[in-house]
Amino acid sequence: MIATVNLLATQILLAQTPTPTPEPNHNSTGAEFGKAGPIGLVIVLLLLIGVILLIRSMNRHMRKLPKSFDADPATPPTAEGRRNAE
Repeated sequence: MIATVNLLATQILLAQTPTPTPEPNHNSTGAEFGKAGPIGLVIVLLLLIGVILLIRSMNRHMRKLPKSFDADPATPPTAEGRRNAE
């Protein structure tokens, strides 16, 4: 009797057809595909503000530099000046 039940259960399980698994869709083109989120906009704006501030700071520092870094040939370097340069 138990062998018949086991045989019958095995035949029922084997007779069922498995459900096919859907193939993965590699080209996700849902409703939100290709749309930028608001966080991306915030990041871009923060980067733009950072670049503008860096450019302004660089311009301020560039204005403080002398026109030329050449030594003035009229005044010879002194021993004190050589020690400071090293």
